[in-house]
Amino acid sequence: VGLRDSAPESPPARDRAARALNAHLCRCTGWQTVLDAWELATGVELTTTSGPNLGDSESANRRATIEGRSSQVVGPDVVRGRGGFATDTAPDDHLVAVPGNGPWEDPDAWVIGTTLAEARRRSGKVQGRRTTSGAEPPLEAPAGDWDAVLRTCWVEPAPLETEAAWCLPGGDPVGPLANGGAFGAKLNSPLLAVARVLADRHGRPVLMAPSREDTVRHGAKRPPVAGGARRDGTGVLRVARTSGITEAVSLVAPSLEVVEVDIAGPPTSSALRAAGWAEAVVLLTGAGALEVGESVCSPEGAEATAVVDQDGIRVTVQCGQVLNGTVLRSYCIGAAHMAWSWITSESLSVDHMGMVHDLTVRSFGVVGAPETPRISVEVIPGDGEPVNGSDAVFAAVAAATWLHLGAPPDLPGG
Repeated sequence: VGLRDSAPESPPARDRAARALNAHLCRCTGWQTVLDAWELATGVELTTTSGPNLGDSESANRRATIEGRSSQVVGPDVVRGRGGFATDTAPDDHLVAVPGNGPWEDPDAWVIGTTLAEARRRSGKVQGRRTTSGAEPPLEAPAGDWDAVLRTCWVEPAPLETEAAWCLPGGDPVGPLANGGAFGAKLNSPLLAVARVLADRHGRPVLMAPSREDTVRHGAKRPPVAGGARRDGTGVLRVARTSGITEAVSLVAPSLEVVEVDIAGPPTSSALRAAGWAEAVVLLTGAGALEVGESVCSPEGAEATAVVDQDGIRVTVQCGQVLNGTVLRSYCIGAAHMAWSWITSESLSVDHMGMVHDLTVRSFGVVGAPETPRISVEVIPGDGEPVNGSDAVFAAVAAATWLHLGAPPDLPGG
């Protein structure tokens, strides 16, 4: 609103609106849909597609929940800032808990205060910083004669809302999945159980309120990989030991041998967006085992194609009944942005002891609005049961982006 009011007779162009989003970090729908809304609101002819049509809220919410893999609500209130996150709904008389020393799973490791400021003061919290140390892939590539080699760094899911939960004494906790789940990063959060213990212990509602730095240190990450593959689809994929990751890779790349490796670092999860199998798709595409531009089929049966060139990113997706084209397109744009950003720019500096040193939003390498290529999405309607389509888009765009950069062995590829 302030940007529009700065020049009411001649609203600033899309590029200036993009620069105004530099401090914004929503990962769900990328930047482009925000800029499309800007053009629509200021009366500028849309440079992408026709205006949004949310249709009925039930279908929109269902598609959003399928894409986000957690409870999602779509509507004007969310856009206005009333998203229904856990921190938005905590009772007024709640205590606040912040991490002290020790694992998140231990209720005794949390420091309690009547306010966030008091709890942080008692915990001795020190503001996080961005390190000057470089980020390196933590795993060595397997020995062998390969047609393609891929090594990935630690990366941060970077959800807009950090993990949070609250609970009434004797009640059921409200957790990080109240509206959105960081594409799997919050699915196995221990905060709900700890919130219940602390609420019962203190006889008052307790809000678990870790900071951004806390979430980066303790939150789940996609496991780094280092792999080599041949044109016939065989190869070896070394990956940080993670429950379920071998099974995830085998669903799309049964001829890749998966070797899980113990490494020091933050916790990992196979629940993160396309973890393991997207890396396999990227590696096999680079090796020539998958054709450039060939449909990427997700384990759920969604299909996506992607073309990345100097003109931008072009995507097709088919994932059963569309339910709501505006919501599906938005999530696919977000997936394309996330894939482009992951391959080209993102990394975390993690030392040999497993400590994360990049602790600020700006240090994650997430590509901002002005640097994001224009993304077009063609949704192909289907008659089958609706399934997640944006994960297939993520894998397809990641593979196409990697090839566009020349398939550099180490990510990010710049």
